[in-house]
Amino acid sequence: MKKNVKKSKGVKFFLLSGITLGLILILIFIITSSGRQTFNAPQKAVFDLVGRGQQIVTSVTRNLTDVFTSYSSLLDVREENQKLREELARFKTVNNEYLEAVATNVRLANLLELKESLPAPTLTVEIVGRDKTMWFRTVYINRGGSDGIRQGMPVVTVEGVVGQILNVSPHFSKVLLANDPTSAIDVLIQKNRTHGIIKGIGAEGYQLHYILKKSAIEKSDTIVTSGLDGVFPKGLPVGTVSSVVKNRRGMFQKISIQPAVDFAELEYLIVIMRENSLVK
Repeated sequence: MKKNVKKSKGVKFFLLSGITLGLILILIFIITSSGRQTFNAPQKAVFDLVGRGQQIVTSVTRNLTDVFTSYSSLLDVREENQKLREELARFKTVNNEYLEAVATNVRLANLLELKESLPAPTLTVEIVGRDKTMWFRTVYINRGGSDGIRQGMPVVTVEGVVGQILNVSPHFSKVLLANDPTSAIDVLIQKNRTHGIIKGIGAEGYQLHYILKKSAIEKSDTIVTSGLDGVFPKGLPVGTVSSVVKNRRGMFQKISIQPAVDFAELEYLIVIMRENSLVK
């Protein structure tokens, strides 16, 4: 508002200056020509001077007015652009918050559907930290002993097996991820019901142990929990076969498993509150 008042005063000042100069020149002309019908040589010179002065004043005034008008318009455009940029930034923030809320609702809805298929009771928890010194093989969750969580309880998500409760404090717990080298889970090859033991190998996923060479197993076969270890319920997804090697020596095949879950993107989990669970 103050900027507009200053602009208006500047324009008015130059206009008044031009008009004042013009009136002075006209007054001189009137005084010198008073009472005469025709111009003599001096009067003609003054008249010509007045005309040139008026022309100059008019030209300068018009140019200054155009300059101030252009400057004022430029300031208005800049202010409008700044407002538009601020509005765009605000809308982007709102849109990102909306997309995040939708994604969270979808994840929680999927977890709710999973909970209905699991043996009760269960507890939905959120990851609040990761143990980076162990290459993401343990995570911290926001529930603990005061919520009924105990050491050894199984932890799952919509995609499949995550791990087991390792340590518990009153309000937080540490989860040992299934891809940790100290983790072991009793599993089945889904298509032929052959039993084996999954062991973690860190970032590379799992190794499936104790599968005889005569057992039929192929790449992309699905691996599920057997329910025989007293920890995980039967039939939960563990992973898929990524490679099979039959060495000449030994009784067993060397089998690599791609985990069903992406351990780097875990966020919300479900703890199955089974009292008889024990960490392997």
